Amino acid sequence: MSKDSPKFQLSNWEIVSVNPIDKTWSWKDYFCFWANTIQSLIAFSLIASLYILYDLNIFVVLCGSILASFLVYCFSNLIGKPSFKHGVPFVVFLRTSIGLNGARYFGIIRGLVGIFFFGVQTYFISKSLGYLIRISMFSIDSSLLENDYLFLFFMGLNPIDWLSLLITLFFQYYLFSKGHKFIKSFINFSGFFVYFGIIFFTIILFSEHFQQIQEKFLEIFKFENMFTKSNVAPLITITGTMFAYFSIVILNFGDFSRYAKSEKELSKGNLSLLLNMIIFSFLAIFITIGSDIVINKNLSEAERFLTNPTDIIGKINNTYITVTCLIFILIASLSSNLIANYIPTQNALINFLPSKLGLRSSGIIIIFVGLLVGSLWLSIISQLGILSFIDTLGSFFGPLFGLIICDYYSKKNKKIINKDIFSSKKESSYFYSNGWHLKGVYAVFIGFIFSAGTIWNPNLNFLQSFSWILGALVTYSTYYLLVVKNHE
Repeated sequence: MSKDSPKFQLSNWEIVSVNPIDKTWSWKDYFCFWANTIQSLIAFSLIASLYILYDLNIFVVLCGSILASFLVYCFSNLIGKPSFKHGVPFVVFLRTSIGLNGARYFGIIRGLVGIFFFGVQTYFISKSLGYLIRISMFSIDSSLLENDYLFLFFMGLNPIDWLSLLITLFFQYYLFSKGHKFIKSFINFSGFFVYFGIIFFTIILFSEHFQQIQEKFLEIFKFENMFTKSNVAPLITITGTMFAYFSIVILNFGDFSRYAKSEKELSKGNLSLLLNMIIFSFLAIFITIGSDIVINKNLSEAERFLTNPTDIIGKINNTYITVTCLIFILIASLSSNLIANYIPTQNALINFLPSKLGLRSSGIIIIFVGLLVGSLWLSIISQLGILSFIDTLGSFFGPLFGLIICDYYSKKNKKIINKDIFSSKKESSYFYSNGWHLKGVYAVFIGFIFSAGTIWNPNLNFLQSFSWILGALVTYSTYYLLVVKNHE
């Protein structure tokens, strides 16, 4: 490896090429990876709502979901294979397309979005833990919950809420700072454990209300008018909605694909997303229908369905089932927070300061900022409308994807000088103009304008679900015309 400039060390054991003996992920591991991404409260509510609450053909919803999964499969393969081949995470591979400094600063944008949502999701995870603490206290002595100290609030949180938030933060830090081998084990455990819980809960519902669930299930499965023009718009909308849910994972998929045993295992594992989508969709439908029947004791109208797991649990008058479900929700939320937020943020931070940060030090930063976001979420942040700003930062993700794909496959023909990725010498291939590839930066900003326009321009709001794809296509086309076509 070339000796780097002492002013900026680019290598770090956590972001250098993976040792071949650590490339141990098979398609089963990626099955669990995609299971984790879909086993969240948001995914459950989204899927159940699309299938049950809206007046849409059930097969249109299924086809739209599968089509979105297929797009995610294709894009994940495109962005995942370079990281697999060279063994580096997304932010490091980004150096080849936008320059060493460009990768640092554009990578930290991904880190800012990730660390914000890490804090928000940690807050909601802590709420589930808070419920468990309250249930435990009630089971020991119901009068404990009547203590005056528990009614003292600071920034909208009482002592139990604060305790839950702190425990959740430090528990995540303890788990997620153990390295990639433990991360793999945790992802596998969570994927199968949560599926076991969902299937177990579904079986309980079926065993007691099979006939009613069957009748309602057949009622919402309407075969008529499957292939009409009126279904085209809903199909496109559902595809965009489901793709938008997964889009935050695609850009950083290289953080996980770098550990694959082979390209074949990687592709097979990504294809399992379609299987996960079908399995989870039907389980979500059965649980929503069955829970509605149990809670209301009859077949309710569609608008009365509960599609949020926490709402369902809150209505079930069974402490053991409630505690069990909360545990499954905790595990599912922890794993999705790890994949979508913690790991991408950690790699972005280490890439920004490779010589100063490691697993634990970057983890401390994530936990500290997560504490600020989580503690201020209820009283301040959720009231500020800051999500539009975060979504705007996220508008860079599609363009960055488009840049990498065009540069790697069309410009560089899948040939990278691995040692130059970690060299800050002026003569290295990816130093460009003082660490910035200006044409790459220009292409990204052009794509960003189109992507962010779907958020800020009311006339383009209907394209917001496709903002990621739109930004990727515009950046790809711009970079192709600027660089590839001109044979830079």
